[in-house]
Amino acid sequence: MEDSQQKIERLKSIVDTARQEVDLAVMFHETWRPAAYDTDLHSRIGTSYASHAFQIIRMSLRRELILALTRLWDKDDRAVRMSVIAHHLGDKAFFEALVQYRARRLGLRSMFVPDRMREELTSRRNQVLKLIRKYSQGGTAFEVLEKLKRLRHEHLAHRQLPGVPVSVAELDASGREKDDEMRAWPTDDQIEAFYQDNLEILRLLLSVVNGMAYDLSESANVYKHYAKFFWASARGERTEGHPDYRPPLSTLPHS
Repeated sequence: MEDSQQKIERLKSIVDTARQEVDLAVMFHETWRPAAYDTDLHSRIGTSYASHAFQIIRMSLRRELILALTRLWDKDDRAVRMSVIAHHLGDKAFFEALVQYRARRLGLRSMFVPDRMREELTSRRNQVLKLIRKYSQGGTAFEVLEKLKRLRHEHLAHRQLPGVPVSVAELDASGREKDDEMRAWPTDDQIEAFYQDNLEILRLLLSVVNGMAYDLSESANVYKHYAKFFWASARGERTEGHPDYRPPLSTLPHS
């Protein structure tokens, strides 16, 4: 049987693995966001030949975001498994051992662990458990996670047959509520909320378990900044500034 020290080290490893997945999710999401919502970018791309590659990139970024986020909630023993994290943090004996461990890392004697430290870690632990339960069986957003998993299993990680092929582009398409098939998939707002909740879960876990202050909103702003400069130059061949742009004949000067 694992002792407390081994369990803590294993949990730290799980949280660090989760951090790597969330880092990827942030990269994908912040790069995808302008491709989905920047109307000026859409106008520059238009219906040109370049729009085909643009849609492929947009679809790929969305697909990878969903895969990265759902990997955090797998049930496989080799995966991160939020359920395991919740189980450990909800165990009073384990959590007290974690508090003592954190105290020792700060050079404090176990018997003199400040109540303030325990209170702060307990508050953050409770926030983590609340967010994990939100997407667990019986939680208010459990259906959202189930929809995301179904989408991944049937159309992203695997391709089920028979069935209607679903393009990832349709995940951010308007009017999906008009289609019975599309009602089975999560909305943009639900995916955004799931994304933000996972960022908050990880921020809290890194603080409680790994003793790290890691502001994922700062990381998101960095990749948002990178995306701004990348997409600023994107345009179709029908838009001035593209290397293959040719002015319409009606705008050419008369000889």
